[in-house]
Amino acid sequence: MVTDLEKNLRVGEKNSFQSTQLVFAAHLRDPLHNPAPADIEDRRMAIYRDLIYNNIESFLSGGFPVIRSLMDAESWHLLVRGFVKDHRCHTPYFLEISQEFLLYLQGGSAFIADDLPFIIELAHYEWVELALDVSPEQLPEPSADIDLSMHLLDSNLVISPLAWRLNYTFPVHKISPDYQPLEPLSEPTSLIVYRGSDEAVHFFASNAVTMRLLQLLEDGQHSARHALLQVAGELAHPEPEALVAMGEGIIQQLLKLSILYRV
Repeated sequence: MVTDLEKNLRVGEKNSFQSTQLVFAAHLRDPLHNPAPADIEDRRMAIYRDLIYNNIESFLSGGFPVIRSLMDAESWHLLVRGFVKDHRCHTPYFLEISQEFLLYLQGGSAFIADDLPFIIELAHYEWVELALDVSPEQLPEPSADIDLSMHLLDSNLVISPLAWRLNYTFPVHKISPDYQPLEPLSEPTSLIVYRGSDEAVHFFASNAVTMRLLQLLEDGQHSARHALLQVAGELAHPEPEALVAMGEGIIQQLLKLSILYRV
């Protein structure tokens, strides 16, 4: 029989272990302000400190190469340290660290210099590349009974699940150490980022007409012709059939890029 004294000792040991864990984790997150557990040699703690920080920093440098190239070493390491110290991740998967870093930036607690007003949009754009690269989604299989006699604009089209339509206020696909706009453009930047049949991730600079066309095709309720005529009506285009003809060329291009599929 377990006595009350033994139960209390076990509870005390458990609480002591949990307390040590909390102190240990707090030190790894922010060693400058949180001392290590008193009974652990600092040489051993240094191994964990370096392992945690260096692995995360290396992964973020690889996942956000453009952002890294825009920041000096001190600013970058302060940003990464802030992420390690302040952010509470909601996933245990290493591949989702990039998404957690994006959430940290979007949360507003990260220190971001005034000369990088585009950093959150740029972070999202860089995260999308990794997210599509590791996505388990598969490209659609072409149907064996496609009616090739049917005009392209009247046939069934589907959008690849590996093609994401994105709108940004900054031209994120052009930002580099040599180009860092301080103000958004007058028109939004529309991009389609997609994983093609070559399994590589690409981007396609788009426009409002193409983005609206894809939005109408997304639910599968419209033929391309009907969707283009609706776009023409929304734009009050003086020659709807001219827009339809232009749209056919766009659709052929999207099919070639594996953004659209004929099924």
